[in-house]
Amino acid sequence: MSMTSRTLSHSAASSSTLAQRLVLAIGAGLIGLSLVYFAGFSHIEAVHNAAHDTRHSAAFPCH
Repeated sequence: MSMTSRTLSHSAASSSTLAQRLVLAIGAGLIGLSLVYFAGFSHIEAVHNAAHDTRHSAAFPCH
């Protein structure tokens, strides 16, 4: 890969606007919050226990 093609691919990859980044960040946040909400308030015991065990393995206190 020549220096020119690296420069072109780098500039094309970093040409996203602030609005696009904001939309992606908000979308990722909403997906994350919905997953946490689903796992935390799920009546399916396996889902709740899996989320609980994951929190403990990440050293995140929960009780």
